[in-house]
Amino acid sequence: MRPWEASGAPVAVLGGTFNPIHNGHLRSALELVEHLGLARLHLMPCATPPHRETPQCPAARRADMVELAIGGEPRLRCDRRELQRTGTSWTIDSLEELRAEYGPQRSLSLVMGCDAVQGLDRWHRWQALLEFAHIVVIARPGWHLPAQGAVATWLAAHGVAEPSALQQRPAGGVLVLQLRPLAISSTEIRALCASGRSPRYLLPEPVLDYIERHQLYAAATDTHF
Repeated sequence: MRPWEASGAPVAVLGGTFNPIHNGHLRSALELVEHLGLARLHLMPCATPPHRETPQCPAARRADMVELAIGGEPRLRCDRRELQRTGTSWTIDSLEELRAEYGPQRSLSLVMGCDAVQGLDRWHRWQALLEFAHIVVIARPGWHLPAQGAVATWLAAHGVAEPSALQQRPAGGVLVLQLRPLAISSTEIRALCASGRSPRYLLPEPVLDYIERHQLYAAATDTHF
């Protein structure tokens, strides 16, 4: 049995609009699986984002593209739970559900970028996040963690130095992790599609086929990540 197949191995969730999912998302997802020793990484499309306008591309379409993108990689899973709820997609609600599903002892991590951490104190019940999961912050070029304030104090109080520390308890730690930077953005892909140029090789071929078949961004004006 491979380590990631063990029933008690850590799991994590990476949320986002995935509008559309691209090779940068996928490479980061695979590196997260390997660095953290994950049995599974849930890629969770956000239906109604609380801190930005809802994308023009319907959530079900975005989830379909995630499914197409991760075909053949059993450690990645498209998680549609936020599409099944009404109202705003609160991350804490999803963490509560995942904790109930995996039980009290399984190591569970929430992955977010440094940009999200900057506004973490505006998240719904943000201080309760560590009751249900660890937080893994992806370090991105040009971004820095908050240096002062409530979020900075909170992060410092719960910081860990190594991924192995997240495997030793189910929740409560904060790890900053640096991954391979790939300069690909969903905004760029949408702009290419809207201008009639091709985003081929920036995203998986099945996803590009899906976009072209449904003309998802052909006349897009949506500029949200």
